[in-house]
Amino acid sequence: MSYLNPSTGSGSRTSRMTFEFGRTYVVRPKGKHQATIVWLHGLGDNGSSWSQLLESLPLPNIKWICPTAPTRPVAILGGFPCTAWFDVGELSDDGPDDLEGLDASVAHIANLLSTEPADVKLGIGGFSMGAATALYSATCFAQGKYGNGNPYPVILKAIIGLSGWLPGSRNVRNKIEGSLEAARRAASLPILLCHGMCDEVVPYIYGERSTHVLSSAGYRNLAFKKYDGLGHYTVPKEMDEVCNWLSARLELEGCR
Repeated sequence: MSYLNPSTGSGSRTSRMTFEFGRTYVVRPKGKHQATIVWLHGLGDNGSSWSQLLESLPLPNIKWICPTAPTRPVAILGGFPCTAWFDVGELSDDGPDDLEGLDASVAHIANLLSTEPADVKLGIGGFSMGAATALYSATCFAQGKYGNGNPYPVILKAIIGLSGWLPGSRNVRNKIEGSLEAARRAASLPILLCHGMCDEVVPYIYGERSTHVLSSAGYRNLAFKKYDGLGHYTVPKEMDEVCNWLSARLELEGCR
């Protein structure tokens, strides 16, 4: 499905790229529509595979939107093109971040959410690179703007990141601490992070580090779950955790 080699290559930048997103898959709620969550796949995957898994979850009040990332050259793959929410060369705290690609993807996600009914709670989740993009969305929401300074338009009520990491982590705390409104938004946003301790693609330490950075930046409503023996994939126990957490945080009706 998706993978990310944390030790290959270096970040490359392509200026003024136009990003053409792939097909979007939608899972309609089986019950009363109370929440809409955009779910983001990992590197090289598409929205279809996750839509099938999400449809099987006991969450009848959630509408799932599963977009497909643009196909673009990816530095970690030696420039080989595949579906990716942004370009990545290596996982490192001091490596360059593809803010242009991140902003384009996060804006696409916000646009998908912006047409939802006003009484529906909005969230973003994802796996691997999708989780990284969801966490970047969380920082844009708190700051009220994208990395390029344009205003961020939606109110988020939940963020989920499975087997991911936080892009731009070294700058998050300064950006949140500099604004009372940003600090208020960060403190109000529930975030669930899950990571396998045997993840060979995005090592466990990146999940742990992302949690620490977000917590120290003022994200108070933050849960971090670790799984012994879990690699770079998801298991039913982890998805049960996601279901229970969403039901509680979004106060969904008719859920266990």
